Parts: sequence; C-alpha cells; structure tokens
Amino acid sequence: MQQHHYGVRDVEKLLRLPRRTLRALVDAGFVAPTRGPRNVWQFSFQDLILLRTAQALVDANVPARRITQSLKALRKRLPESMPLSGLRLRAVGDRVVVSERDGRWQADSGQYLLAFEGDPAQGALGVIAPKPADSTATHDWFEQAVALESTDVHAARAAYERALAAEPARADARLNLGRLLHDAGELAQAERVYRDALRHGTCDPLLHFNLGVLLEDLQRKPEAMDAYTAALREDPEFADGHYNLALLYEECGRAQDAIRHMARYRKLTRR
Repeated sequence: MQQHHYGVRDVEKLLRLPRRTLRALVDAGFVAPTRGPRNVWQFSFQDLILLRTAQALVDANVPARRITQSLKALRKRLPESMPLSGLRLRAVGDRVVVSERDGRWQADSGQYLLAFEGDPAQGALGVIAPKPADSTATHDWFEQAVALESTDVHAARAAYERALAAEPARADARLNLGRLLHDAGELAQAERVYRDALRHGTCDPLLHFNLGVLLEDLQRKPEAMDAYTAALREDPEFADGHYNLALLYEECGRAQDAIRHMARYRKLTRR
C-alpha cells in the first residue's frame, strides 16, 4: 500500500502547529521529511505523531537528547496508518511513555510499564488523546472527521459540523469543513464557513489562503488578492500565498508586484 504524505499546510491544519515551530522541529532533527514536487516538504503519518509529540515534550522540559532517542525508537514501532486518537504519548518525569488499550510502554526501550509506574495525574502531559471533561466530545468528533475524510466525505462533513456545534470557535474544524465544501463545488457554503471563522476571530494564514483560492474560483479576483495579502500578513513566509498572489498580479498587469512575489516564492521553496 502506498503511504500517504502530508504537506506543510496539512500539518498546520491537522496539528495547529505554526510554520516557524514546524521548521524548528525539522531543523532539530525530530523528523526528516522527504522532498516532493518543487522541493516542498512531505511528511508521513508517523511524522505527524512525532511532530505533535516533540513539541509537547519540549514544552514539558524533557531533555532534547531524551526526546530524540524516544522519538527515533517510537518511529520504528508505529504502523503506517492509524487514527491519531489511537495512541497517547506522555511525559512522565524525563521519559516518553506510550499508552495503548493493552498497556503502557516506554518509547525509547519498548519496555512495558506496570500500571502503578508513574502517575499521569502528576505532571504527565497528554499529547494526542482527547481533552478531558466537556471538551472530549468536540475532540472526538473532530478526530473522527479527519479519519473519515479519505473514506466517507459526507460523514466527515457531518462530524465537523458536530464539532462546531459543540465549539463554534474551533478554527481547525471550520478550515477542514470549508475545504471539503469547496472540493464538492459548494462554493457559497464554503465561503460562509470561512467567513464565520473570521468572525470568530481566527487569525490563520491558511484560512485567508483557502478563502483566496475560493474567491478565485468565484472569479472575484480583487477579493482573492486581498485574502492572499491577509495570509501573508499573518505569515510572510507562506510560499503558496506569494505564488498565487504573483499570478494574480501578472494577470492584472502589475508586473513589478508579480516579479517580487514570485522571487519570494522561489527563495522560500529552495530552502
């Protein structure tokens, strides 16, 4: 089976991980993405888990050497695909502990741990598992929606809507739902979802970018240019924003602006 790969925008969307943080984790060697067309990064499913874990463990002050050892060992034990909710990864002291339905084991050694070893209630950090209490349902619906996207788009859309009903300000659910609606040709509904996210105060370059692509498809190119410009205000290193904006500037005869943004795009994608 061919392994699915995720681009930088997919990682930002699924993990809500800022691009500069993602770049820092790659530079630190926590993951080693491959290079795809136009030399862009491509991440595997295992990389998604490792990236989320690495950032959380850094925040928990686990030593960098321990993180690197644990994540390298964990990568060898992960299957090629599984729901993101299928594992819990925690910092217990300076160890990385993996929790599954059948037990808990130490990531770097694979050694199974007795139930009374470590106490997740005392300083343990949940990384991928749903949040407790009243936010659990929201995370369950969101993670179900992500898992359903590749097999049942209509069910995925319904799950995102359930997540938003429980937590209307949830930006990642609006982003994903808007993209699915756009892909299905339901452009007016997709625009409404993106505009709702903006009204809820979401400041996300990907949201502005997706809205720009949608507005281009609606032949509302001046508005699309405004959306791409807003994306670049949020993240000046958003390469795809520079590329799309350069093409629009070229179409409307603004040659100097087109050259400037295309040059910036090429510089960013050569890294």
